[in-house]
Amino acid sequence: MAHALSVGDIAPDFTLPADGGAEISLSSYRGKNVVLYFYPKDDTSGCTKEAIEFNGLKADFDKANTVIIGLSPDSAKSHDKFKAKYGLGFALAADESKSALEAYGVWVEKSMYGRKYMGVERTTVLIGVDGTIKAIWPKVKVDGHAAEVLKAAKQA
Repeated sequence: MAHALSVGDIAPDFTLPADGGAEISLSSYRGKNVVLYFYPKDDTSGCTKEAIEFNGLKADFDKANTVIIGLSPDSAKSHDKFKAKYGLGFALAADESKSALEAYGVWVEKSMYGRKYMGVERTTVLIGVDGTIKAIWPKVKVDGHAAEVLKAAKQA
């Protein structure tokens, strides 16, 4: 497990498969702010709601020179279906190896009904134009989260 990241740290770079057969590298977005949001699973209620909220504010993020990237351990094929079903207008990165999830410290032990398992802790990281972390939202509650991130992106 990687150490927890802090505001001011250089965001760990990654290159991962993405929806539409593309590949996505964090470093290719230097010069723009990046909202990197980690979510557990495509097409589940909380993750769908979060994606729709970010998508609904995409034009405002664009105006704030900010790219949105959703990242989960699902496959790129799963991302394609999820993106098409909800008309999402931003990239979804597939981290089946969990390398980026571990680098950002969001692949953690979770517990449900007394059963322990490894999973994604819903987290959002705002990365500035210089590649440093500007803000971190751990253990995200979905309602109103995208608007809160947009407000921070406008100030980044």
